[in-house]
Amino acid sequence: MATTSDLSIIVGLAIFLATLHTNILGVEARAFFVFGDSLVDSGNNNYLATTARADAPPYGIDYPTRLPTGRFSNGFNIPDLISQSIGGTESPLAYLSPALTGQRLLVGANFASAGVGILNDTGVQFVNIIRPFQQLEYFQQYQRRVSALVGDSEAKRLVNQALVLMTLGGNDFVNNYYLVPFSARSRQFSLPDYVRYLISEYQKILRKLYDLGARRVIVTGTGPLGCVPAELAQRSTNGQCSAELQRAAGLFNPQLTQMLLNLNSEVGGNVFIAANTQLTNNDFIHNPQAFGFVTSKVACCGQGPYNGLGLCTQLSNLCPNREVYAFWDPFHPSEKANKIIVRQILTGSLDYMNPMNLSTIIALDSLL
Repeated sequence: MATTSDLSIIVGLAIFLATLHTNILGVEARAFFVFGDSLVDSGNNNYLATTARADAPPYGIDYPTRLPTGRFSNGFNIPDLISQSIGGTESPLAYLSPALTGQRLLVGANFASAGVGILNDTGVQFVNIIRPFQQLEYFQQYQRRVSALVGDSEAKRLVNQALVLMTLGGNDFVNNYYLVPFSARSRQFSLPDYVRYLISEYQKILRKLYDLGARRVIVTGTGPLGCVPAELAQRSTNGQCSAELQRAAGLFNPQLTQMLLNLNSEVGGNVFIAANTQLTNNDFIHNPQAFGFVTSKVACCGQGPYNGLGLCTQLSNLCPNREVYAFWDPFHPSEKANKIIVRQILTGSLDYMNPMNLSTIIALDSLL
């Protein structure tokens, strides 16, 4: 019978071989699907009548084309960087993009939409956004399109073997519960009860995703919500993170991890992977100089205190060197910060990635 030590050696060898295969020979890229909010939206909202858009300069200033793409970033976002890590020739296109046809469907698709949350009433001020169950309906539509292209069995295999990224939750606090004083949800729920409600609703979304064939799903928690420049500008008097929003993240993230582990027990496998993005963000927010940042409080693009008020536009203050800013705009990390987040997704310890990191997933799946 194999011991724990034997299994560690086998997995370690598999990771080494998978890395070798990726770096030297290249891999046959698996499909990649993305669901969630503005942290992972690659341009779906460009095609919608909504104010939650990033399709004008200076967004995209450091993207290879130097043009805005709909990503809420100065350059690459988290899905782009993960896609590169798993051997993707290109990042999956926004599902609403007219270019997503033919063979490009086999790369995967990005269904994320800026402004959405777990709850349907989150982000109502943005009006026309793709809420989670609508994203899943588009995923079903996508599968029908792929079946027409390659047949039902091949389409099923592509989905079952795909990597999935899901990022939701932050907007349910900043664009719902704490959006205005005495918001409807804050009158309905105490914060602990609201978090429990969010987790129960999120579980329904993830169960539906599993029913639609997803078998490797990385689910990110919220970042340190009270430390983003937007919240510092509105709630901080001395540059300290908002204690109430930090409390919200501190309640939500551990319960999310536990819910994912419970779901894994229910389905009988390590389908859902919890990515502790709060811990990753905390690393560079509380010690920015260690990661090459000059500041983790001031956004590169914005206006007002900490450049944290309003939208990032051509009229905003714009830093000359995005590499030294942890935040690109009032809410979203810079490309450099995204690289730090993805590095932990790839290689992070159990504190960051539970029950395993992406490199281990790639290695184990290469043995199948």
